[in-house]
Amino acid sequence: MTVPDPGREPRPDRGPGVVVVGVDGSAGSLAALDHALGDAARRRAGLRLVVAVDPPQPWAPTYRPTLLPVPDDLLDAAVRVGRGWARDAAARRRLATGSGPVDEPGDEPAVEVRAVPGPAAAVLLDAARDADLLVVGHRGRGAAASVLLGSVGLLGSVALRCLLEACCPVTVVPPVPVPRPVTEPVPLTVTPVPAG
Repeated sequence: MTVPDPGREPRPDRGPGVVVVGVDGSAGSLAALDHALGDAARRRAGLRLVVAVDPPQPWAPTYRPTLLPVPDDLLDAAVRVGRGWARDAAARRRLATGSGPVDEPGDEPAVEVRAVPGPAAAVLLDAARDADLLVVGHRGRGAAASVLLGSVGLLGSVALRCLLEACCPVTVVPPVPVPRPVTEPVPLTVTPVPAG
């Protein structure tokens, strides 16, 4: 689902543009990365992969969170992991399109990986201020919440906040279903055929 921003004017003075995608390693965010990579390639735009790093904060005796800075080592590790996700997505794209060997660079867009401290929705909204498109994964709340909340219940809080507050169009990508492994034996019948 993509929600356009009707009040937004095209900006011809800008370069080729940028597509922003939020990735946290979940199935929904990796599906969003695959979608964003293809969309950026079609637009001939750059891709900005954003990893929000929001570690749990200790609580002070006054029952308020104590906001500690996120260590640089943690941000560096998140950037390395993000680069790995981007490489994997590019390989999946080359494999799916047949555009070249999986282990060689293809015509993918330039990818910038950022690890930013803070809550995911706030980090993504800030990263998308100059973007042409924001792509987020869809985690959802399940069928029971959908009955109680209607279609809003199908979206997670990050996707919903991005849809409501982003200053650019937003695409929400559902996770790709993962095939389940066969857990029961599959019956196999072999009928001998008499030799000729």
